Amino acid sequence: MSWHPQYRSSKFRHVYGKPASKEKCYDCVPITCSVHDNHFCAVNPHFIAVVTECAGGGAFLVIPIHQTGKLDPHYPRVCGHKGNVLDIKWSPFDDFVIASCSEDATVKIWDIPKHLLTRNITSARKELLGHARRVGLIEWHPTASNILFSTGYDYKIMIWNLDTKEPIIQNPVKTISCHKDVILSMSFNTDGSLLATACRDRKIRLMDPRSGAVLQEASCKSHRVNKVLFLGNMKKLLSTGTSRWNNRQIALWAQGDLSVPLAEEDLDGASGLLFPFYDSDTHMLYVVSKGDGNIRYYEIGAEKPYLNYLTEYRSPLPQKGIGIMPKRGLDVSACEIFRFYKLIPGKSLIEPVSMIVPRRSESYQEDIYPMTAGAQPALSAQEWLNGINKGPVLVSLRPGSEILNSMPQFPAKEPSLRSTESNWYQARTERMAMKEIQKQSGIQETKGQKNMGERFQEDRQMRLSNGFDVFERPPPKTENELLQMFYRQQDEIRRLRELVNQRDIQITQLELELRNIHQDSGRY
Repeated sequence: MSWHPQYRSSKFRHVYGKPASKEKCYDCVPITCSVHDNHFCAVNPHFIAVVTECAGGGAFLVIPIHQTGKLDPHYPRVCGHKGNVLDIKWSPFDDFVIASCSEDATVKIWDIPKHLLTRNITSARKELLGHARRVGLIEWHPTASNILFSTGYDYKIMIWNLDTKEPIIQNPVKTISCHKDVILSMSFNTDGSLLATACRDRKIRLMDPRSGAVLQEASCKSHRVNKVLFLGNMKKLLSTGTSRWNNRQIALWAQGDLSVPLAEEDLDGASGLLFPFYDSDTHMLYVVSKGDGNIRYYEIGAEKPYLNYLTEYRSPLPQKGIGIMPKRGLDVSACEIFRFYKLIPGKSLIEPVSMIVPRRSESYQEDIYPMTAGAQPALSAQEWLNGINKGPVLVSLRPGSEILNSMPQFPAKEPSLRSTESNWYQARTERMAMKEIQKQSGIQETKGQKNMGERFQEDRQMRLSNGFDVFERPPPKTENELLQMFYRQQDEIRRLRELVNQRDIQITQLELELRNIHQDSGRY
């Protein structure tokens, strides 16, 4: 007779939640009073966006991630909608592009400047017009660039291709009209080839997002679904909702058979909505309760029992919404595996909560940080529309191993061994090209000096890391500060390399223009 241990072995058994100190929270933030069931918050490594109250329309705030403490009551807003903003989502491949949807039946795409906001943003880069009623939910495609999904109270899902030059798009590339009631939730699998939806008619639908064909449909009388979520590559779905006795409940489903849930678990009798979040790298499931301050977390297994309860983070401050930081924005030196941003409207506060694996060593823990999805798209919009599926581009979170930001990357140039003579000739060629171009186009000297001044300001802004000049920082005093300084220096080296590559491209263009000028002068 074999003996089975009562507790299963897991490296995440002792994960705990660590709330940020008062100095690292965002205070005096006017959080929205809307009763719409959504997150109202979106986070990336550069900004935190929060839906806020605004008279005469809808607006949201975009706060730099390092700008903690009290918020200026006159802080600029993004306020171009005519109705209340219902959902906001950052682009997964560009940290300076955000999408928003509103009660005015529009979806708008905004460009956020890299510097601090000095005035309100009222003009969007693109406006998507197609829904007949208010738009309540938007989702970016996980692997294809410039593909956005939106759904509204007209019971339709619209697919938009943003890879166009038109500022106003009125015709989506595809409209899915198989739902008979309001869609409450949308979720993609890892490569974006399948879409799962939860509808107010209590059904879960699994469909092909390109054709709109419903592949499977689940309707369980004992489980009224509110939210649905794909569990990475485990070929399972998780839904949150209520049981027939109105208890809050989570249910696990097999992707290949949605007739009966694999497991059901009642949580409590509260009435707040449950938001599920899944970390495919650690196979951990986080269930956040709306209306209270608790965060439950589980570990998902491939075999029974599928849901393994770990523990619960408790807080007396109830949250109205929640935001999560992408993996590339976590602090790996502190063994942080997940980070929430809780919206606490009672105190006008945004409180970060870090989920930490307790480790004694301060070195990089490779076993809890596998390769994860980066900020580079695997497909273009047209490739995905043509039927190609690809998984996400994976990167390592080890400091200095990969470029983890989503800034536009310049093609890396192979190192070449140039002599001093060739360098002098290239510099001389560049100076001659500049003189010839200024003579041909009539550029004045004062304008050139102004451009040089603007270029100096841009270079200085590129040197800024988290709002401070890296060359004016005091020396580190602890080992953690030394590691952080090392990481910042690595980022600065990458930025300088990009700048050098950009200058090389400009030199090549000037050489080509100079050659064309000489050829034209030789003809006449």
